[in-house]
Amino acid sequence: MKLIQISSHEAKNPTELSLRQAFELVEPKLRPPFALTIPNPQEYLLLNKAILYGVLCETHVGKAHIKHLHAIVTDGYCCFVSLLVEVVNELYVKLLEPVKSRLIWVTKELINVLAVGVEGLLVCLLRQILGGDFSDGNLWLCFEMATIFMSKWDYLLQVDPMILTSGLYTYLRLLADHSRFVSNPQLEALKQLEIDFCIKVLKEQFPLCLKVGRDLVRLLQDLVHLPKFRAIWKDLVLNQGEFKAWGFYGIPQLYNTRTPSEYMLLRITPEMEGQLRFLLTHVKLGNQKRHQAWFAKKFLWEPNRETLIIDIVRFICCAYHPTNKVIQSDVVPRWAVIGWLLKSCTKNYVEANVKLALLYDWLFFEERVDNIMDIEPAMLLMVYSIPRYIDITHTLLEFLFLLMENYDVEHYDILVKGVSTSFSVLVKRGVICSLDVLTPCDALSPILQHARRVFVR
Repeated sequence: MKLIQISSHEAKNPTELSLRQAFELVEPKLRPPFALTIPNPQEYLLLNKAILYGVLCETHVGKAHIKHLHAIVTDGYCCFVSLLVEVVNELYVKLLEPVKSRLIWVTKELINVLAVGVEGLLVCLLRQILGGDFSDGNLWLCFEMATIFMSKWDYLLQVDPMILTSGLYTYLRLLADHSRFVSNPQLEALKQLEIDFCIKVLKEQFPLCLKVGRDLVRLLQDLVHLPKFRAIWKDLVLNQGEFKAWGFYGIPQLYNTRTPSEYMLLRITPEMEGQLRFLLTHVKLGNQKRHQAWFAKKFLWEPNRETLIIDIVRFICCAYHPTNKVIQSDVVPRWAVIGWLLKSCTKNYVEANVKLALLYDWLFFEERVDNIMDIEPAMLLMVYSIPRYIDITHTLLEFLFLLMENYDVEHYDILVKGVSTSFSVLVKRGVICSLDVLTPCDALSPILQHARRVFVR
C-alpha cells in the first residue's frame, strides 16, 4: 500500500512515513471488533494517523475505517482534518490517482458530519487547482470540487458560509481560462457546472459576496461575454435590488472594499507560495535569475500557464508584504520580480490583465481602508525602470491613465480620486521622495508628460 509515487533517488517523505508507521503499529486495532476503551491523547493521535492512512489506501474497507473514526472521535474531527490538511498541502501533487479519489470521498464524509475545520480543508483543495492547466488530473479536481460545492451546499452554509465565497473567487478566475479555449465535451460539462455554481452563489448569497470586495468586479468583467454573467453585470449596474442585499447601493460599494489577502492565496498553490516567499525573503538582488528561471520552468512553461502570472502579481502586491528588515536588506524587492513577470508575458491579453492586477488598487485607494504596500510595487517599478527600462515606466503610466479615463466612465470621479490619493500617499509615506522623479523624464511621450503634470500638480 502506498500513498505517493516517489522515484528511487528521492528521500522518504516524513508526513507519509509518519502515517504509514502509525498504520503498521496499530493495524490489528483497526479491524472489527473495535476496542471500546477511551484512548489517551498520544494514542488518539496515533489512531487518527492510522485510520487516515487506511482510509486513503485501503479502498475495500474505507467505510469500516470511517465508522471506526466516528466511534473514537472526541474533538469534532479536528485532529483528523488537520492531518488531512497536511497531506493535501505537502503531498497532493505526489498522491497516487486512487488515493486522490479517496481523498475527495473522505472530504465529503467529513462535510456530512460538519467536522471542525473542514472549510480549511476545502480551501487547501481549491489551492491545488492550477490556473491555465488543462490536464486531465487538474480538470478532474476542478469538477470534483465544484460538485462538492453544489451537492453539499446546505451543509457548507452550516459549516461556514464564507467558504462559498472562496469557491466563487476560485471558479470565477478559472472560468476566465476555461472559456477562452475551444471546448471538448469534458471541458464543456465542467464549464457549465462552474457557471451554475457561480451564478447560484451570486444570486442566493450576494450579501456574502460583498465581502470579496473589489476583485469581484475585476473577475466578473472578465466573464461578461458569457450570457449569464452579462445578466449579472447588468443587474449590478442597473438593478441592484435583484440581489436582495440590504444596503447594497451598487458597484462603488465593492470598489470601496479592499479584497482580503486570503482570496489572493486561493489561486497560488502552497508550493508556489513557498518558492515566491523564499525568493522575496532570502535571495539577494542580482542573484535572482537562477531562481526565476527555475520557477518559470516549474510553473509557467506549460502551454496556457501564462495566465498564472496574473494571480502571482495579485499575490505579491496584496498577500506578501515584507517586513521592514527585509525591505532595508539587499534581498530582491517585489517590484523587481514583478518587472520580470511582466517581461515574461507573450500574449497581449495576459499582459493587459497583469498590468490591471498590478495597478487595480490604485483606482480605488483610500488611505483609511487600504494598505500602501498594495500599491508600492508599481510605483517603485516605474521609478527604478528609469532610464534603462523606460519602456516599462512608459507602459505602466500610460496604462494607469487609460484605466482612469476608461475603466468605469460612470464612476470616473472615484477613479481620479483613487489614483490621486495613491500618488499623494506614496509621497507622504516616503516610498518616493517626490513625484519629480517622474516629471522630468524626456524619454516619456509628450501625452504622458502633459497628463502627469496636470494630474499631479
